[in-house]
Amino acid sequence: MDAGRTFSFDLSWGAQYEDGKARFRIWAPGAKSVEVASAESDDYQCESFEPMARGESGWWELVTDKVQPGEGYGFRFDGGKVRPDPAARAQGGDVHWLSRLVDPKAHEWRTGDWKGRPWQECVFYELHVGTFTPEGTFEAIIPKLEHLRETGITAIELLPVAQFGGQRGWGYDGVLLYAPHQAYGGPEGLKRLVDAAHERGIMVFLDVVYNHFGPDGNYLPEYLPEFFHQEISTPWGAAIAYDEAPVRDFMIENALYWLTEYRIDGLRLDAIDSIKDTTDTPLVKELATRVRETVTDRHVHITTEDDRNITWHIERCEDGAVPLVSGEWNDDFHHTAHVIATNDQEGYYTDYDPNSAEQMATALATGFVFQGQQSEHRERRVGTDSSELPPTAFVNFLQNHDQIGNRAFGDRMRSLTSGRVYDCLQAILLLSPQIPLMFQGDEFGDTNSFCFFTDFDGELANAVSKGRKKEFKSFAAFEDPEAADIFPDPNDERTFEVSRLDWTRLAQPIHKRRLQVTRKLLGIRAKTLVPLLDKVQGGTGMAMVEGLGFVVAWELQPGRFWHLVVNLADEAWDVEGAFHQGALEGAECVYTNHKNAFESLSQGTMCATCVIAILADTLLIAEPDDE
Repeated sequence: MDAGRTFSFDLSWGAQYEDGKARFRIWAPGAKSVEVASAESDDYQCESFEPMARGESGWWELVTDKVQPGEGYGFRFDGGKVRPDPAARAQGGDVHWLSRLVDPKAHEWRTGDWKGRPWQECVFYELHVGTFTPEGTFEAIIPKLEHLRETGITAIELLPVAQFGGQRGWGYDGVLLYAPHQAYGGPEGLKRLVDAAHERGIMVFLDVVYNHFGPDGNYLPEYLPEFFHQEISTPWGAAIAYDEAPVRDFMIENALYWLTEYRIDGLRLDAIDSIKDTTDTPLVKELATRVRETVTDRHVHITTEDDRNITWHIERCEDGAVPLVSGEWNDDFHHTAHVIATNDQEGYYTDYDPNSAEQMATALATGFVFQGQQSEHRERRVGTDSSELPPTAFVNFLQNHDQIGNRAFGDRMRSLTSGRVYDCLQAILLLSPQIPLMFQGDEFGDTNSFCFFTDFDGELANAVSKGRKKEFKSFAAFEDPEAADIFPDPNDERTFEVSRLDWTRLAQPIHKRRLQVTRKLLGIRAKTLVPLLDKVQGGTGMAMVEGLGFVVAWELQPGRFWHLVVNLADEAWDVEGAFHQGALEGAECVYTNHKNAFESLSQGTMCATCVIAILADTLLIAEPDDE
């Protein structure tokens, strides 16, 4: 590894330290005066004020040697209160404190020549920094990296780490989008984590939120109303004014900042369907284009979350290259898996059938379930045709932070379904050509709750607590009125504490076995499946379904067909006629979760609750014309 290298991204906004001086810049077209406030003492009390010079288009700037790395600073507008830098690299304390000047080149990277890993090698492990370890810090993750590497994880994905109100939270209420959360260890801790991950061949992805700011500590509307469109509402308030060039640059540079200065390998763009962009070029398109143009020395990747089931951003070039977004989180796959496993029919799950595997097979073979059909829950048509996209354009999961934490009691799928069904679903997830994602603890079958938690005060805390109870009052979890008495209050610190991952479970035989199975599946994926995914083409997936049994096949490389044969029912499945006569004789059984299941399949019977992965030189499924 090339040790000793340093990296710094030149920001348009905020503070840039170089050669003993700091340049401060902020856009405030409506301000009559702007000053840089600074403090040398540990209590970060403002001790001096220096006026900034107004430039063109509402930009203010000051270059000074009076603020040095580690010291506090902020901005004062029109003689008012001092506010933190919205583009601060670090905070001296919480979101209401002064910002802390950082010299990015103070960190010498041990892995300066890291080239990343190709997209098809991604096996995501989503984790929340505050609950992943007892310490809840970036550096506390480092001793666990070897465990993840040995498991077969190739990419950790951190829930948002940008500074948010309070000490604990999911991170989606960030207000200082350039500052790694001080309670997690700030910029220094995050860089050490990324360095350590790269030393072990593990990528680091970051979840970023560009559709809104959090409610606690967002001072932008106070001194910079031009940052928002008050007349355009979102679920979180006024829309961000992406038609203003400085605002657009603020977000796009944020993405580039994480990828370059922190050597982050990829970003997950949260809820892009909630970005209210009034320009002709969607923010996601411009952001992804800039990323591809800027970071050319290594593999970097972008994923998105979008409720609309759109496809333009995840399309591929003729040679299989990714021009914009690498993969879309496929909620449809999760929803159909969850419904089959739990028989849940509340909320958006009403769109999915618990008695048939047809929707799951559709998601595996062609991408989305909803590709223009009517959604009963949403009362409109949803989605576009995704059948020509390669399977690697989708990120599949059995659960994630949302699907666990947004349940009333934060319960995981493993505690909601039988062990046999969960075994099958995990095998489907990890042995499908889509990109798999697991949530922290899934590798050893953790059943501990992961709840929604915050750290707000006063009226905001009360509003969040009441709103959370109101959201769930009509759900089955509250059929018994006494259930409301133990509903986890988001602002109660105990809700945060019970959401911590319980590593002691790894000492228990049942969890040791689950980890053993996970490692086996990911070993097969890495050795046999991943080599077939390089430049894989779309339009080759097909499925045959009967009740809770199905066969899905993909031609991943010319003349190399990957098959998943699945039976999620409690009874054996008569598959006679499903395969070409004698086709299984020359096929390779790559995996099965039941002894002798492949032999039984060859004789026309698929065992109950069983998954078989098969690699063959021909398509094994008997198409209708062959019957």
